[in-house]
Amino acid sequence: MMKILNYISRFAAGLVFIFSGIVKAIDPLGSTYKFQDYFQAFGMDFLLPLSLPLAILLCTAEFLSGFSVVFNIRQKTGIWGLLLLMIIFTPLTFVLALTNPVTDCGCFGDAIHLTNWQTFIKNIILLIPVVFLFINRRIMPEYGLTKEWTILSVATIIFLAFIQFNLRYLPVIDFLPYKTGTYIPDKMKIPDGMPADKYETTFIYEKDGQQKEFTLDNYPADDTTWKFVDQRSVLVQKGYQPPIHDFVLTTQNNEDITQEVLEYEGYTLLMISKKLKEAKPERLSAGISLGNQFIAEGGQFYILTASGADEIRSFDPGNVVCSVDEITLKTIVRSNPGYILLRRGTIVGKWSWAELPSSEFLKDEYLNNL
Repeated sequence: MMKILNYISRFAAGLVFIFSGIVKAIDPLGSTYKFQDYFQAFGMDFLLPLSLPLAILLCTAEFLSGFSVVFNIRQKTGIWGLLLLMIIFTPLTFVLALTNPVTDCGCFGDAIHLTNWQTFIKNIILLIPVVFLFINRRIMPEYGLTKEWTILSVATIIFLAFIQFNLRYLPVIDFLPYKTGTYIPDKMKIPDGMPADKYETTFIYEKDGQQKEFTLDNYPADDTTWKFVDQRSVLVQKGYQPPIHDFVLTTQNNEDITQEVLEYEGYTLLMISKKLKEAKPERLSAGISLGNQFIAEGGQFYILTASGADEIRSFDPGNVVCSVDEITLKTIVRSNPGYILLRRGTIVGKWSWAELPSSEFLKDEYLNNL
């Protein structure tokens, strides 16, 4: 019986941690942004530079601990890893559930979204097999000490290389709404019957020097002795939010060209740089050069950024620059700069700066096939 419970606990806990580590490794910048959200929410901006290293450390620790437990490779070390992670994150997720500084915990990256309360409950359940394994951790090495550490070292190197690949290029699996093949207008629609946001409106009136709050049901509409002072609306229930809800392209002349770009019959190449100053100049120059060649061949080219007007002016790319929400740009592509190719609102291509396509490729593959 104990042996069966041990196997169940090993695979239940180990596979969850392996999965959690892998989905974070697929999109390490997503985990980085989540760390940044938490640091900013708790007023710990001084830790922002550590966001990427911590994201890499976390997913590596999760994967190796789960790998160790499932495959019985330095299993006692892996069990200690699982327990330490649970000791850190179980009380932390309880605090997050109470305070809700960030709505999505990010524990499974963008592959599976959980609320903070769901995450805390998940951790409480996961504690059961982890504690069981810790109590019954008397395990002899199965392959010999040297061989086991060699296996773990090789697994670590492969896993870190996988993370680096996803950082340099785009995630091997795109969990985000702007994946290749997506028709953006469809993702912006609210389906019929889906709930809308619910607000509670409070009216503040004054009479005889005293202010009183009223609701829509009891405000003194017919009593002229009450004088209206203020009105407040508070969101009490979040309604359905479409996967893409903030794709708005605004030129520096405050012109909204979103529909023009989405309805364009030809091809539109978008170079995306969430902050121009954070991208290497040579990478931006390469993208602009490609964009100019793309225009010469009959396509459209725009630069999307969340940089301020002064930064855009100093950059002076000589192209149409659109201001877009920074979170939206981070969601569109995990690269700075990154690129997407649109035709009639559909994403037909997506690249990072490291795999920037040539002008000849875009011409032969797309423009010549109109």
